[in-house]
Amino acid sequence: MRVVSLVPSLTEAVARTVPGALVGATDWCTHPAGLDVARVGGTKNPDTERIVALAPDLVVANDEENRAPDLDALRAAGVEVLVTDVRTVPQAFTELDRVLTACGAPSRPRWLDAAETAWSDLPSPSPGQRRTAVVPIWRRPWMVLGRDTFAGDVLARLGVDHLYAGHAERYPKVPVEELRAARPEVVVLPDEPYRFTAADGPEAFPGLPCALVDGRYLTWYGPSLAEAPRALGAALRAARR
Repeated sequence: MRVVSLVPSLTEAVARTVPGALVGATDWCTHPAGLDVARVGGTKNPDTERIVALAPDLVVANDEENRAPDLDALRAAGVEVLVTDVRTVPQAFTELDRVLTACGAPSRPRWLDAAETAWSDLPSPSPGQRRTAVVPIWRRPWMVLGRDTFAGDVLARLGVDHLYAGHAERYPKVPVEELRAARPEVVVLPDEPYRFTAADGPEAFPGLPCALVDGRYLTWYGPSLAEAPRALGAALRAARR
């Protein structure tokens, strides 16, 4: 198989499971470290001509991370495209199985079993343990998690209910004054897509606990899923009042 991945988390999953299958990946595909494949641009602006020139048997993509016109252009050039749809943790496991099988994996990888076990063994938080949150993903303008997101489902399984889960938009723009006025019990600040840091983000929410989290554990659905419950849980506990 010759595979091009347009999704960083799927790139990591395929590289770990089917060594040598990947021939192309986006500029944002940072895992595994040292991945030596052709780079084909960004997730939102891939170089479709370069992808076609790589003669892939399959391009793996995601309905949220990649644009339909780019995927249509690849199909029009005769390239097979597999598009994933991931909104929940269980969906992530189903779609990873589908992708890895399509990429020629001879069997289900151990890391996928370990990831599924890590989440299935996670105790359900009691009502008294649950906390409310806002989850900014960008500033200038401020944007937060809204409805029907994978990251929102990840947090919900860890006992964190974000306050914009019922919003009409999936990633609404919300003035920071409104976010502060909502008085969440914790503000979750990931380091991607916007790179929030201790010096860039918490100062906008004076008096509110802030949890700085690794965006890979919050938004990637790949090998990092095995460590995500532990890593995110630790960061969230550290942000208690």
